[in-house]
Amino acid sequence: MKKITLIKGFKDILPDDSPAWRRIESIARDVFACFGFREIRVPIMEKTELFKRSIGETTDIVEKEMYTFRDRDDELLTLRPEATASVIRAYIEHNMLSENPIAKLYTIGPMFRRERPQKGRFRQFHQLDAEVFGDEQPQTDAEVIFMLFHFLHRAGLTQLAVEINSLGCKACRPKFSEAVVAYLKDVQNALCPDCQRRMNTNPLRVFDCKVENCGSIIAKAPQILAYLCGSCQNHFTAVKSYLADLKVPCSVNPMMVRGLDYYTRTAFEVKSGALGAQNAVAGGGRYDGLVSFLGGPEVTGIGFAVGLERLLASLPQAEQAKYQTDIFIAALGDRAQKTGFSLTNELRRAGISAETDYGNKSLKSQMKRADKLNSSFTLILGDKEIDEKQAQLRNMKTKDQQALSLDNLQEKLISIILNSNECRDG
Repeated sequence: MKKITLIKGFKDILPDDSPAWRRIESIARDVFACFGFREIRVPIMEKTELFKRSIGETTDIVEKEMYTFRDRDDELLTLRPEATASVIRAYIEHNMLSENPIAKLYTIGPMFRRERPQKGRFRQFHQLDAEVFGDEQPQTDAEVIFMLFHFLHRAGLTQLAVEINSLGCKACRPKFSEAVVAYLKDVQNALCPDCQRRMNTNPLRVFDCKVENCGSIIAKAPQILAYLCGSCQNHFTAVKSYLADLKVPCSVNPMMVRGLDYYTRTAFEVKSGALGAQNAVAGGGRYDGLVSFLGGPEVTGIGFAVGLERLLASLPQAEQAKYQTDIFIAALGDRAQKTGFSLTNELRRAGISAETDYGNKSLKSQMKRADKLNSSFTLILGDKEIDEKQAQLRNMKTKDQQALSLDNLQEKLISIILNSNECRDG
């Protein structure tokens, strides 16, 4: 029978890899809690209309990459390609504004996009997403960027560079858009077909084009910073000043543009020198019009997303921690098996990592399994030991062996194991 294999573009996270994932998620939760963020868990599937409206119908994500299908009620559903829209939907639906005028939320989980698989990119990938609703002050922009930078530094990244830009607002952005369209009309025949189409549907999306020829043309296009109104200029100047106060190294990238109208003012990316050409490990920005665009109140918003696969690929390759068991109970004989079964599970209840074998195998075979489990100790318990009312405890590292009375055996084992763990940790 033909074996069933993994779907292309998906990846198993194996037991040896899981500790690194847990470490990153634990650091994120610790850091975000210090900044007043609370975790929210949203579904991996939403109504398709949510993403069409939030991401934009003319984007590559919506047009080409979403996993969308009809359910039995003939409703279009989509596996989430990003988390911001889902968090906003939950924020609106549960009226979180009534709880607190400023909401700080984060979520961690899988996203889905059917794009071409390549190094560091998968069709199921994982993101850490943080959002702030209800605060439009430049200090909040700087705080969010600082939190992201601090988290990445705590995670172990050292080659970090922050790039920022301002996208303007409803007052100044249309003038910039008009200037870009006027420039593109003079060079449109040299643009790729996608950029020629974007000129009429969403002209600022040309700044995201990855075609080399388009990149050289767009590099000479008008820049948003020359069109900022006084209010946006003051906001951007303040953000840069607060980041300088926090000693966050950053540079202005005037080519960083978001193509949708509800994105406003601050945009940012964090890049890592460890990733080569595709070096963006996280990015975000302010989207003051998105909450109301999705049917909510007039509430400002700013947030970011971190790709966990790309983050982990950026980190130094530390030696993998081996799976380790505190004790293996090698039980030989029917009475010993019964005693070993109870002892193993009582030790687990006490917080000790314990294993045994229910197959009544030979001592040699069970000792081999204890080695494979990287067990610190092995308790040898046979029917003979039960008759003599003592068991043999072997230190698997030193090979030293000692006899232990069966009286209060569980308490003795717990004491020995805890003392051993303290010495090892120390």
